Amino acid sequence: MAKLIIQRLAQQQKLNQSQLQIKAGVTPQLLYRYWHNFTKSVELEQLERIATALGVRPGDLIIPDAEAAAPAATLDDPPEDDDGDIAA
Repeated sequence: MAKLIIQRLAQQQKLNQSQLQIKAGVTPQLLYRYWHNFTKSVELEQLERIATALGVRPGDLIIPDAEAAAPAATLDDPPEDDDGDIAA
């Protein structure tokens, strides 16, 4: 199952739900469902509007469910080897 990361991307750009809704030109109800992942399907036209408002591609708004649960790595995190130890 895939997850939408619209909320994460919007917050990185300091946009709240209302601001993004206006910028993307979508209904508050639709953005609420997508923002909170309360949907099993998406409308591609609406996803494209949201992506354009965020300056990303529509595919950038969707990630596999496993990635959504894992913490995002940062450039400051040291690489780990297969055992989970910090690689030298």
